[in-house]
Amino acid sequence: MKTVKAELFEKIESKIQSLPPYSISEERKNILQPLVDYIQFKHSNQQEIRLNFICTHNSRRSHLSQVWTQAMASYFNIKNVFCYSGGTEATAMFPMAAQTLEKSGFQIKTIAEGSNPIYSIKYSTNSHPIIGFSKTYDDKFNPQSDFAAILTCSSADVGCPFIAGAEKRIPITFEDPKAFDNTPQQAEKYEERSNQIASELFYVFSQIQK
Repeated sequence: MKTVKAELFEKIESKIQSLPPYSISEERKNILQPLVDYIQFKHSNQQEIRLNFICTHNSRRSHLSQVWTQAMASYFNIKNVFCYSGGTEATAMFPMAAQTLEKSGFQIKTIAEGSNPIYSIKYSTNSHPIIGFSKTYDDKFNPQSDFAAILTCSSADVGCPFIAGAEKRIPITFEDPKAFDNTPQQAEKYEERSNQIASELFYVFSQIQK
């Protein structure tokens, strides 16, 4: 039976098609290859693909990675991809991370206020929204087994030598846009990091053979 591609919001689709032309180095492709291999194996064997993106505070890079991966899976029509995120500690999803995603076309709604707000993040009309909030990587909201743990920051990579339940541990680290908080370059640098993450995940899913 033919699978029907989920329709991304038009603004997200346009954003993906107009991503800055990052030149992904061979070194970076080698870093991304284990994620390509994991997704390919699961997809080829018609298994669910569970990806848990982990950073120290689960506030910026892990959320950007989680959300863009879910969108790219939809864009490339790769089914049964379920994306999660967590940290070595729980803090809050940083507002600029949410604003950067919103600027790219994601529809974000705050569904619970407080020190650690909970967001509904939609990328298409009919797909289930991503639920975004800060949590530890082993929170019960996240998968407890049969998943790949993707370490998006070097401190989480060093601090998490073993992740219970993970089938595969894949370090893919990104520079932290937090360094530019409260500076005139803040919005620009968050968008730059978001674009890099989106571009590299575009590359990852472009390698998957159907």
